[in-house]
Amino acid sequence: MSTIEPQPVSAPGAGFHARRLLVLGLPLIGSRLAQFAIGMTDTVMIGRYDVTALAALTIATTFFFVLFLVGSGFATAVSPMVASALAEGDTRRVRRITRMGLWLSALYAAVAVPVMLVGEPLLLALGQDPEVARLGGLYLSVAAWGLPPALVVMTMTSYFSALERTRAILIVTIGTAVLNALINYALIFGNFGAPELGLVGAALASATINVVGAAALLVHALRATPENELLRNIWRPDWPVFTGVFRLGWPIGLTWLSEVGLFGGASVMMGWVGKVELAAHGIALQVASATFMVHLGLSQAATVRAGRAWGARDREGLRGGAGVAMGMSMAFVAVTVAVFLTMPGLLVGLFVDPADPARPALLAAGVVLLAYAALFQLFDAGQVMALGLLRGIQDTRVPMVMAALSYWGIGFPAAYILGILLGLDGPGIWLGLSLGLAVAAGLLNWRFWQGRMLRGL
Repeated sequence: MSTIEPQPVSAPGAGFHARRLLVLGLPLIGSRLAQFAIGMTDTVMIGRYDVTALAALTIATTFFFVLFLVGSGFATAVSPMVASALAEGDTRRVRRITRMGLWLSALYAAVAVPVMLVGEPLLLALGQDPEVARLGGLYLSVAAWGLPPALVVMTMTSYFSALERTRAILIVTIGTAVLNALINYALIFGNFGAPELGLVGAALASATINVVGAAALLVHALRATPENELLRNIWRPDWPVFTGVFRLGWPIGLTWLSEVGLFGGASVMMGWVGKVELAAHGIALQVASATFMVHLGLSQAATVRAGRAWGARDREGLRGGAGVAMGMSMAFVAVTVAVFLTMPGLLVGLFVDPADPARPALLAAGVVLLAYAALFQLFDAGQVMALGLLRGIQDTRVPMVMAALSYWGIGFPAAYILGILLGLDGPGIWLGLSLGLAVAAGLLNWRFWQGRMLRGL
């Protein structure tokens, strides 16, 4: 691995790094929030449709995103590799990397879609309520067909992020969020003359917007970046680059699996506690996820900036940009913790029909869980920012091991012991989540700041 040498010129100051991060990161944050709005729209509308359907949506979308994020590792790997290739002036390699990212995403989807088509028996095997499993299986059988285009969207997002052309990502994501709301409103409740399909309507909306988003980004790439000739020789294999994207991407996918699988495991355990508790868990996760999107967007921007510094062998630029990115993330944590602790009832109440007889129980459970969400905001932000920086310097295998040990060696057992064995129910499960995230944040930040970067990479 090449060593980054200090540059002979003066390193840019914090203001420079902040401006570059914001120019790149704000559209990414906006697109992440718009993407989150899609999931929130589903949760709010299904929550007002039926509580059992909301529980099924919670467990089914968790299942979907576990599979999606494993495959998105290959798409995510495109960003730091393209950023480094651009810093080295190799535009031909940009096309080759992106093309092989699309190849790997398509191959993964061919394996993952059949798994989702047998969702009901899998959910039953996980101990879910039979009606929740039936509805969840119906959702997955339709939403599965949106997985391939969703992975294309991720790959193209990585491509445009590395080029620091993120405006199109924001526009397309906002457009698909609006389209999702309209289709949901029509198909969940039977409005605009459409049939009332409930949870299946939400699944149809999800699959449709993924197809639209993938098509829009591919067309934009062909029109806006003709210099890269992105889809030229799309059917031609490029095995050295294929191998490179695979090697960098599979640890990213498994790292996502470790974290999202931890939250998926928590959802399964919440299902053991009860349907109301599972629904409250889904609501609290949605609220916490809204703020996490800011950190995730900043993390994506940090990956690109770190990748540019890696390709340019600019060690001081890497250090300075990383410090600014982490500081911005921590500042936002302080704001969100205050909001979660001062207005939890208002936030949870947005998701539940005032006339629903289960509303008081959902509010009581959700308010408590939001207090614990405030606790792990700091740790969740810390670990995702460190992961973004490590991916920028193309360090993914050791971070994968660190994350897996933190989430599954500590977080999941702690959640099970506290929540199930000791009978603390939802609060115990969320305390276990916080512990796993705290250990991950500590290890990953040590890896970047002390273990990898300061040894000269």
